[in-house]
Amino acid sequence: MRESSGVGLLAVVLLCSLTGFAVIAADRAPEMWKLIGISWFAFVAMAGAAPFGARSAGREQALTLVWGYGLASGAMVTSAAVFLLPQAFGLHPKIGGFGVAAGLLTGFGAHTVGHRFTHADFGFDHTALELSAHALSAGIIIGIIYGNMPELGPLLGLAIVSHKGPAGYAAARRLAGDGRSVSVLLLPAAGVGITAIPAALVQLPANQTINAAVFGFAAGVFLHVAMDFLPSCELGGEVYEVAQVSDDAHHLLDRLRLHAVGSTALGGIVVFLAWFALS
Repeated sequence: MRESSGVGLLAVVLLCSLTGFAVIAADRAPEMWKLIGISWFAFVAMAGAAPFGARSAGREQALTLVWGYGLASGAMVTSAAVFLLPQAFGLHPKIGGFGVAAGLLTGFGAHTVGHRFTHADFGFDHTALELSAHALSAGIIIGIIYGNMPELGPLLGLAIVSHKGPAGYAAARRLAGDGRSVSVLLLPAAGVGITAIPAALVQLPANQTINAAVFGFAAGVFLHVAMDFLPSCELGGEVYEVAQVSDDAHHLLDRLRLHAVGSTALGGIVVFLAWFALS
C-alpha cells in the first residue's frame, strides 16, 4: 500500500514538472495553457472527489453517483459530437467514419480485454491500475488534438475529463469499503496531464486523410468512454452496487432511471449553452 501511495505522489511531482515545462513552452505554443487547465481540472476533479467517496463507503449514495456520471457522460457525448465528429467528416467523410468506428471498437476491445488484467496480481491496486491506463491513454489523445488544433477551445477537454470527479468518487468508495487507502488515486488523477502535455508536441503530417482518421478515432474513443459512463440503473451495475445498501433497492433503481435520463440531458444542454455563449 505504501508503494502504491509513493507512485501516486511521484505522479503528482511529475505533473508539476510537466506543468512548469508547459508554462515555458506556452510562449511559442499558447495552446499549452489550455492543456494545463484541462490537466489540473482532471486532477482536482478526481483527487477532490476521492475524500467524499471514501466518507460515503457503506452508505447509500446512489443519487449522487447517478447525477455525477449522468452530467459527465451527457457532456462528453455532446462535446465529441460537436467538436470532433464535424472535424473528422469535414476532412474526409468516409475515412473519418472509419476512424470513428475504429475508435469505438478499440475502446470496447481495450476495456473488455483490459478487464482480464484486473484479475492478475501486479502488486498494485486493480482499481487504480485500470483508471490510470484510461487516464494516460485519454491524455495522449487530448494532447494530440490540442497540439494540432490550437484554435480549439478548452470546452471539449473540460467536458471529456469531467467524468474524473464521479469516477474518483466511486473508486474511492470501493477502496475505502475494502479498507484500502484512496491515495493511490493520485496516479490516475494526474495521468491525463502526464501524457497530454508531451503529446501536444506531436505534430500530425499535413495530410487530410490521416488527420480525418486521427480525429475520427479520437471521437470514437471518447464516445465509447462517454457511453461506458452512462448511469445504467440495472441489476449488477455500479449504481446497483451502491443502491443495494438501501432496503428498497429495486424501487430505488426505478426512481433513479428518471434521474439518469435527466442528468445526461442536462449535461448535453450545459455544453450547448456554453458553446452558444462563447460563440
